[in-house]
Amino acid sequence: MNHRTEIRFLLNGRNVAIKDVEADATLLDFLRLDRRLTGTKEGCAEGDCGACTVLVGRLQDGQLIYETVNACIRFMASLDGCHVVTIEHLRGENGQLHPIQQAMVDFHGSQCGFCTPGFVMSLYALWMGNPEPTETEVETAIQGNLCRCTGYEPIIAAAMAANRYGTPASDFLTKERQVIADRLTALRDGQRVVCGPKDNQAIVPSSVDDLADVLAEFPQATIVAGSTDVGLWVTKFMRPIGPAVFIAHLEELKSITVSADALDIGAGVTYTEVQQSICEAFPHLEAYWDRIAGQQVRNMGTIGGNIANGSPIGDTPPVLIALGAKVTLRKGSVTRRLPLEDFFIEYGKQDRARDEFVESISIPRASALQRHGAYKISKRRDEDISSVAAGISVTVESGVITECRLAFGGMAGTPKRAAAAEAALTGQPWGRAAFTAAGEALEADFQPLSDWRASAEYRITVARNLLQRFFLAHDDQSAEAADLLSAC
Repeated sequence: MNHRTEIRFLLNGRNVAIKDVEADATLLDFLRLDRRLTGTKEGCAEGDCGACTVLVGRLQDGQLIYETVNACIRFMASLDGCHVVTIEHLRGENGQLHPIQQAMVDFHGSQCGFCTPGFVMSLYALWMGNPEPTETEVETAIQGNLCRCTGYEPIIAAAMAANRYGTPASDFLTKERQVIADRLTALRDGQRVVCGPKDNQAIVPSSVDDLADVLAEFPQATIVAGSTDVGLWVTKFMRPIGPAVFIAHLEELKSITVSADALDIGAGVTYTEVQQSICEAFPHLEAYWDRIAGQQVRNMGTIGGNIANGSPIGDTPPVLIALGAKVTLRKGSVTRRLPLEDFFIEYGKQDRARDEFVESISIPRASALQRHGAYKISKRRDEDISSVAAGISVTVESGVITECRLAFGGMAGTPKRAAAAEAALTGQPWGRAAFTAAGEALEADFQPLSDWRASAEYRITVARNLLQRFFLAHDDQSAEAADLLSAC
């Protein structure tokens, strides 16, 4: 088929068209090395520190949306049809500092200054959408930004005062929004993009049907959605990913359908995009969801990607398995659906053919008899990888546990249900004794490894304790229930 051989996007105020973009070329390297826009800093190179934070604007359902992303793990090929905004582009009225920048100066929010551009970009995105944030909302917005010398108190104070210096209505991106949207629309030509050398080719399919065709032609290709995992393959492990197929732009994979029976989520939906819908349907996930990485990663990472990479410590599989989720896979025009727990076969191996891709995830609605829990244990509360993650769903009828689903991450080579512990609970009266027995049965389900995140003994102990925590949180006789339900 006809295809284009260059990536087209807007960089600050200019149109950019680049040929020969390789699969593993990152936005950070392009900004710093090619365009000498060195305000975007290089820190961790893994999406943790936020020093490389920029805004990326994209059209979705005809609306122009700006989000913070980590430039260090954002690949160039994924920017086709987007608007990249760097710290150099920020400006206030009449040549003055931008309101966020001025607030950071006045509230002494910068010391060494290395992290400051990233903080400014994160706070800018927050201010545009929520000019009068609460302290909690500010803290959530900067979860993905690390500062080791200034401290967060003056940065939070600056964020909460920024609207005194100017409102989003007077901001340059607000005033230019329709013009930028029209320019991005003009970049859309409906063509597949193929560029870069054969051994490191970047392919941007024009549609989901085209994606199926590309994978039939390149079954060995790496599928890249949010790149929050694949990005580290490149920056940390120097692992080749070409040819790579970039799919984050495919609106057909971004559907969210809420019905009386289920919540259906397209594989390309990001953590941020699904947060409101999934937390309304399953309120117990609200605190858990804010602990998935930082805001920049939640803006990029996708539900389908978190499942498809098969990581034993992925945040979403344990809680989705506990909820009885099913995954739909597509190969060519043929689809198949299977329980999510069956998708994971063993470490590094999933039930997915090389030319098959995850298309959607379906989560059945909970009944009034079900009690749910979602827990994440990590060394840091925010923006950290799980040592143990757990999803728990228990159905109780007339005081008896009639059905349960217990799923854990970090306990085996895959996210896995605890069959022996489930058997110990099923048919038992609701009570501490049943959950104690289930905790003892966990040793038949898991023989976890020791690594730098946690020892095997710690993991088993934590898993047992989470079962007890779940019981106490949902037990009507427990005085601790209210506090435990409100905490993650």
